[in-house]
Amino acid sequence: MVGARVRRQQVAYAEGRGLSRRRACALLSVARSTIGYVSRLIGPDADVVPPMRTLAAQYPRYGYRTIRIFLERQGHVLGTDRMYRLWRQEGLQVPKKRPRRRVATSRPRPLPPTAINHVWAYDFVFDTCANGQTLKCLTIIDEFTRECLAIDVAGGIRSARVIEVLTQLVSVHGAPRYLRSDNGPEFVARAILRWLQTAAIETAFIDPGKPWQNGADESFNGKFRDQHLSLQWFRNRVEAKVSIEAWRRHYNDVRPHSSLGYLTPAAFKAKHLLNNAPRSVVRTDDIL
Repeated sequence: MVGARVRRQQVAYAEGRGLSRRRACALLSVARSTIGYVSRLIGPDADVVPPMRTLAAQYPRYGYRTIRIFLERQGHVLGTDRMYRLWRQEGLQVPKKRPRRRVATSRPRPLPPTAINHVWAYDFVFDTCANGQTLKCLTIIDEFTRECLAIDVAGGIRSARVIEVLTQLVSVHGAPRYLRSDNGPEFVARAILRWLQTAAIETAFIDPGKPWQNGADESFNGKFRDQHLSLQWFRNRVEAKVSIEAWRRHYNDVRPHSSLGYLTPAAFKAKHLLNNAPRSVVRTDDIL
């Protein structure tokens, strides 16, 4: 009981238990003149708290900064400090920060992305269904836009399946300049290396034992597990495929990304394409 508001609530509770107001205020060190005080913040905050609690229940692994972006989309514009105050006042969850590897973050990442389709990264994430079926998820992202291009879900994914998924993505998005991955057997298979050579895509293998060199995809995989896989209970592999694809679309089109200025990957990509679109030159004689 450190806050004045909480102490006033405890005075009301003590009165309900039979103590006089004078005695309750003396025991709790509360001035009697402040008992009837009503905060001026209650009125302005009344319209914000219900949607904030609804969003926090809908996205239990999102912190107050991300929920603030969702509230802005609904027309509730709040500053960071005010949002944090309401978040703590309502006793909502504040996700703990994951410990950072100081050594890894101090080293430069090889081949940092500089444009759309410059560097793609892919890796595997594993999970299990309730019926015992194994889930092997191939995640592929564009490091520049943070867009998740695909999450292929199956019981087992070999090099032929990887080539099939990559071929479909290249036909839709175009070919990347580099493809970053670890040295797993699915990624160093001769069939994949031949396909990459045919498609004129260069490899960017990370060094063994250094996953931080594939930090963008590792970060995405952590969010994928924390915000979806760990919260869902898949009865079978078919249900898992549908649910994971829905989450992928939510990640690209709805979820704000802090490293993109709290834009979604789709919005960031559209903004980047608009800003870098070739501008038409208007000649003076055309106007005349």
